Amino acid sequence: MPGTPRTYSRLTEEALLLLGKQIRLARKRRRMSERDLAARIGVARSTLQLIEKGSPSVAIGLALEAAALTGVDLFVPEAATLAPQIERTDDKLALMPGSIRRPRRDVDDDF
Repeated sequence: MPGTPRTYSRLTEEALLLLGKQIRLARKRRRMSERDLAARIGVARSTLQLIEKGSPSVAIGLALEAAALTGVDLFVPEAATLAPQIERTDDKLALMPGSIRRPRRDVDDDF
């Protein structure tokens, strides 16, 4: 429905909230103002505030950029270790089917 707001699982909401709080803490530890970090990300200050509040309406790329600029560890302590993980995931994806389809249902036309 057009006017119905999207609902998210509790885990998603808590993960976004945690990431937002970690970004805010890291920003303050680096003594960066909201305005400075927002400018570095290339967004309005209000968008940064949404990121720090854990709003699911913010594009994930913006939240990850804020985390990277403030030094928040996302997956691993060092970014250099992401490339091997990406390669391993690509290898696993190559073994998976190209597309997933719903199973076909046989028509039961016995009356």
